Amino acid sequence: MTMAQETARAARTRASGRRIRAWLRVALRFARRRPLGAAGALIILVMLAAAVLAGFIAPYDPLTTDYAAMLQAPSAPHWLGTDAFGRDVLSRIIYGSRTALIVGFCASFLGASLGTVMGVASAYFGGKTDLIVQRFMDLLLSFPLIVLALVVVAVLGTGTLNVILAIMVPMIPRAALVARSSALSLRETPFIDAARALGFGHARIIFRHLLPNVMAPYLILLTAFLGQAILLEASLSFLGLGVAEPVPAWGLMLSGAAVEFAERAPWMAIFPGIAISVSVFAFNLFGDSLRDALDPKLRVS
Repeated sequence: MTMAQETARAARTRASGRRIRAWLRVALRFARRRPLGAAGALIILVMLAAAVLAGFIAPYDPLTTDYAAMLQAPSAPHWLGTDAFGRDVLSRIIYGSRTALIVGFCASFLGASLGTVMGVASAYFGGKTDLIVQRFMDLLLSFPLIVLALVVVAVLGTGTLNVILAIMVPMIPRAALVARSSALSLRETPFIDAARALGFGHARIIFRHLLPNVMAPYLILLTAFLGQAILLEASLSFLGLGVAEPVPAWGLMLSGAAVEFAERAPWMAIFPGIAISVSVFAFNLFGDSLRDALDPKLRVS
């Protein structure tokens, strides 16, 4: 290795170290100013770690049945007890975090991204295009989240991919309205007029100039939608319209803890319910804190 290569490598190492230290300072400042948001972020990180490392930290295979251990109360071998098929509840909760995050993130990302692009494009073109798009969004907004998701599932059928699409559709109009309101204030700014004067196409102006300037509300929407998506996925699975057995999912676990097991094995419903509540609460806390940090009107000086 030549001297020049060694110098360049050392420079890249120093630059990487500076970036890491800068991110750590941002994280520490966020934790000091918004401890509740930091607590939510910590829970989300624990949930992510459980989803990624489920195969290593889960004490049992979530799909393995043991009819000799049916409906066992929490004990040393099974910390959170077993279900009606003898499956370990703790293992299924750990693997269920993987299902919740995959469905939640995919649905939230697709819904927020498509809605943001549609809202920005609607604001940019204006006129009849804006009128038609917004009336269609109003039509979708007239349905509650769960009702519209149920309609989509009824049309497409059950399954993981269809559940993602069913949760994605109700999020599109909500993201579109927020993105449109942000883009309307940018449409007549000097840098957009300059882009038009230079002859840039509509697609370039939308994707290169308008969309990057609505990233703050987009990130806030994405974190807020994640909690809603996890709750919707659990609701659909509980109703038998989400992911199907034997996939570990928190809503399915609640559905399995039906009325006949409410008194005999309450842990079958208590622990999955706690997992759903804590995860949704964590995403809501983090989303609210992120909104306060990114919104200039709410930013603490």
